[in-house]
Amino acid sequence: MQDHLKGLIITALGVLCLVPDSLFVRLIEADALAIAFWRGLVAGTLIGLFVIARMGVGAFGEVLRAGWQSHVYILLFGLSAPGFVLAISLTSVANVVFILASMPVFAAIFSRIVLGELVSARMVWTMLGVFAGLAILILGSQENEATSLAGDLVALGVSACFAAALTAVRAARARSMLPAVPIALIGAALVIALFVDVMAPFSAFWPLLIGHGMFIALASGLMVLGPRYLGSAEVSLLILLETVLAPLLVWAVLGEDPGVWALFGGGVVITVLVLSNLVVVMRLRRVTA
Repeated sequence: MQDHLKGLIITALGVLCLVPDSLFVRLIEADALAIAFWRGLVAGTLIGLFVIARMGVGAFGEVLRAGWQSHVYILLFGLSAPGFVLAISLTSVANVVFILASMPVFAAIFSRIVLGELVSARMVWTMLGVFAGLAILILGSQENEATSLAGDLVALGVSACFAAALTAVRAARARSMLPAVPIALIGAALVIALFVDVMAPFSAFWPLLIGHGMFIALASGLMVLGPRYLGSAEVSLLILLETVLAPLLVWAVLGEDPGVWALFGGGVVITVLVLSNLVVVMRLRRVTA
């Protein structure tokens, strides 16, 4: 029970550190890819130092030699990180986080394709509910000047991309992919630096750029440690906190109204996911009892 409580606290703190992510992107008035560069470079460096302290320098070589799973994870995670920043720059924060909440659905689809896992009846109903909510949200993008179909599609691509990366992690079984995270983040940052003037926003926004990366690094570290003591359904429920709180924070600070369609469609997505994960939690508790 003590470990379970510890897991809840650590994971919740990790999720709360993710909440300001979208707000940082909004506050930094710069090219989206330049923001993504600093976000990836700072977070990747700090996570890399954490990996060295806990696992040693050799951990990076081990993950690079781990096979196709680690290479796929690095590539997809590296694409997802700047993709998130780009999506935020193109559409509303509410649309992005609600769309990203569909990640478990994409993960179930990829697990069926790649790992041959069966899709349960519960997950089929979850998929139908989530996709219905996303359809409402995306169709309603035409009614809000703060949103755009292009941004929604980028967010949808990021959700699918990250879900595929998580599937690669599951294919790797017991191997820790934490050393792959800084490789992906710093690698993506270096690629961005070839095409974008990444120094342009630094003099005016360096405190926000550094702080942004620090929040991401802290969230990543806590989200690696906390879920070790929890079930996947409980972790999924806690992650939904970020989906709810991130648009509310941006709304409160910057007055970015999510719009009726986003709130309705996002509400459908969150409700379906909460109910789906509660079913799993209740089943597990009955089995334990």
